[in-house]
Amino acid sequence: MKKLFLALVLFIFLFGVARYFFPNHPASSTLQSGDFFGENRHLLNPPDSVTASAGAHYQISKIGEFFLGKHYRAVWATPVKAEVFHMDKIAGGLRMEKLGGGMQTTSLTLTDTAGHKWALRSLDKDPISVLSPFWRKTFVGSFVRDQVSATNPYAALVVAPLAEAIGVFHPSPKLVFVLPSDKDFRQHSHLFSNRLFLIEEKFTSKASLTKKFGAAKDLVGTEVVLQRRFQSTHHKIDQWAFVRARLLDLLLSDWDRHEGQWDWAEYKQGTETWYKPIPKDRDQALCWYDDGVLPWIATRKFAARKFESFHPTFRDVYGLTINASFLDARALSEVSLADFRRIAREIQADLSDSVLQQAVKQFPPAIYELVGQQTLDILRSRRQQLPRAADEYYHILAKEVIVAGSDEPERFLVQRLSQGRTVVEVFRVNENGANVSRNYSRTFFANETNKIHLHGLDGDDFFDIKGDVLVGSTIYMYGGKGNDQVIDKSSVQGWRKKSVVIDAKGGVKIQKSAETDVQLQKNQVTSLVRFRDK
Repeated sequence: MKKLFLALVLFIFLFGVARYFFPNHPASSTLQSGDFFGENRHLLNPPDSVTASAGAHYQISKIGEFFLGKHYRAVWATPVKAEVFHMDKIAGGLRMEKLGGGMQTTSLTLTDTAGHKWALRSLDKDPISVLSPFWRKTFVGSFVRDQVSATNPYAALVVAPLAEAIGVFHPSPKLVFVLPSDKDFRQHSHLFSNRLFLIEEKFTSKASLTKKFGAAKDLVGTEVVLQRRFQSTHHKIDQWAFVRARLLDLLLSDWDRHEGQWDWAEYKQGTETWYKPIPKDRDQALCWYDDGVLPWIATRKFAARKFESFHPTFRDVYGLTINASFLDARALSEVSLADFRRIAREIQADLSDSVLQQAVKQFPPAIYELVGQQTLDILRSRRQQLPRAADEYYHILAKEVIVAGSDEPERFLVQRLSQGRTVVEVFRVNENGANVSRNYSRTFFANETNKIHLHGLDGDDFFDIKGDVLVGSTIYMYGGKGNDQVIDKSSVQGWRKKSVVIDAKGGVKIQKSAETDVQLQKNQVTSLVRFRDK
């Protein structure tokens, strides 16, 4: 009973704080942004454009701004001119296909007469669903909802010219407004009417292929790419194109780049299939979280450090990589430090001042007046520092590296060399166990890489390790399914063993050295390289 009383007191206190700071916020999770400035009535003769704001409800008191951050509240409240959305006029006419948006954004997938897919996505969001029902009605829920104001609702408009300049695939969003009188959304009208949206192409299937993709054969999602890649090394991710796209993410301070934020263009090259990245959903680009007392505390390294802000300097590169760590580990394991540095310099050259100026000019004029010059100055500063950020990014990734084979039989050849170098090569093998072709090669350095994880996955795999050295990285070998073979003829000075075999009992033959640590399990070992460990 005492605990219940204390919980009730806490609830009342937090709810009272929320009411103090958020007197004008909607009481429910239904958003009310995009109101007309002027009369809001049924329009018999709909205009071609209107003036509306993305979210005037983010305006709070000066005291509230002190605690919760000034953020982009003025940007959200500023009225902008937007073209009126007419479902029957865009791309020859659109038809509704699927309501989406998950827990935050109201979105709709539409299809045009040519079969191309489009996404209509609301500027305003409601992330309250990520919280448990109890916290939604407290200060915590109000705080989470309010922090949408830390994002720039028009940031995606700036991204497209930057991506174009550096050779990264991208959608081209357009700002539109859905009239209160629009009946084309039928039963979903209450979700879409009287709001600002971005409409952009969706690159999710062969039907969405356009000339910009050249000889691409299909467009697929990340889950399909990883599934195919782990089934056969004839499927390859263009890791250098992915580095280019990820460095653009860093430039934009876009921290939310998990595997669901990517589509992939598929290309055939002889017997191999290559996948090039297409980033999407730029909701967190240019965001500004840490200019209030509470968000500053919440985004410290001991808390939610991934919410990194768009500062003139890169304050926490690691924070920018947290959400993308799963995909980064699987799609960047081949890229060297020299590659990171080269690509960063190329991006610097491609993003000239004129390109940056053109990009920020994509803001609606009223928004450019507010934050255009500031955004341009920050982009210039971050461009200048991009090679240093690329170096730091590489070293974050290099500390612990995944080298994945496939469900086909392969040979992992590891050579320990002087000066802490470790060369890892992966070969396809034939039915006799002879090397056929090399599909992976990288030299690791002990002062950069502590652990190298070799995943054989399915198939009968071979792991050969040799070399006598003073220092070296720890090699973890996961045989996976199949009958595997490990031959360890290596030695590394020191008391800790640097070759670790993890497999099922009876599923591996091991020729040990004094360096080998064998960890056999009763049941089949399932490699987590395929799936996110939740």
